[in-house]
Amino acid sequence: MSDAPKIVCRNIWKIFGTYPQRTLKNLDHSLSRAEVQEQTGHVIGVKDVSFEIKTGETFVVMGLSGSGKSTLVRCISRLIEPTAGEMLIDGEDIMQYSDAQLTELRRFRMSMVFQHFGLFPHRKVIDNISFGLEIRGMDKQARREKAMQVLEKVGLHGWAEHYPRELSGGMQQRVGLARAMAVDPEILIFDEPFSALDPLIRREMQDELLNIQAEVQKTMIFITHDFLEAIKMGDHIAIMKDGEVVQIGTPEEIVADPADDYVREFTEDVPRYKVLSVGKVMREASDEVQRNGAECCREDDKLDKLIDLAIRTRGPLAVLDGEGRVVGEIDQAMILKAMDSRT
Repeated sequence: MSDAPKIVCRNIWKIFGTYPQRTLKNLDHSLSRAEVQEQTGHVIGVKDVSFEIKTGETFVVMGLSGSGKSTLVRCISRLIEPTAGEMLIDGEDIMQYSDAQLTELRRFRMSMVFQHFGLFPHRKVIDNISFGLEIRGMDKQARREKAMQVLEKVGLHGWAEHYPRELSGGMQQRVGLARAMAVDPEILIFDEPFSALDPLIRREMQDELLNIQAEVQKTMIFITHDFLEAIKMGDHIAIMKDGEVVQIGTPEEIVADPADDYVREFTEDVPRYKVLSVGKVMREASDEVQRNGAECCREDDKLDKLIDLAIRTRGPLAVLDGEGRVVGEIDQAMILKAMDSRT
């Protein structure tokens, strides 16, 4: 993952109604979404949102239904026109793009995967996957070869000549993923892609996408209403409510330090020991650990990886940083305390 921002959103607003610009100009920012709608007849879809997405990271936008997450992500591709703000991709403000530039952006640099697969029922799997390449004008043999490569990557070996109706829901979603990947986009946008799947298939698809991302390192934006899915998939998570971003952070930051009660409710059922790292709960190393050494762990190790080691070790574990220096200590009692989701 690169530290360079691939996408930068600055003060994005989206107001639905007859006179959005006038409403924004005269808006009392202290008013709630409901109050704005009552007073103006306009609906705030996205309210003054700013964030950055690094090249190669998976950025999750999550929130309950009506929170504005899908509206925000559609603003990124300008499928929905923002009322105000800047939307930068590789430093270029796509708010200034012409229709031709937007078409090129969506055709060559960006792909979307939706909850409903949108496959062409009259086309075979291989032809569904290669559709974007066909639109680009690639010849049949070349696009078929490319589609076959992607088909193998998403675990659909042997299904190229079948029709979508012959596939299960999970397999159809793999076709949708393959179709998005076939055009080799820089940015992949997922709009609740797995929410219609059975829980077991959903977990399989999550794992499949994580494995693919580890290999291809695309910039991914992933929309979900499921916090457990968010912390599993995301490098960073933006949590939305009533069109606003309430908190942005890594899964660990959000679980360890929720910004308010709204975020805290999402984190209540999260197995904290699978999210929190040693560095979040360690204490200062004692002189004995500094002097004599001890069994070791890394400050970025997740707590669930240490349970067996902590049980076997009577004393504290020495916590090392990335350079091998002792930066703290942790013991069994501290791990057990952190495992309690109520703390």
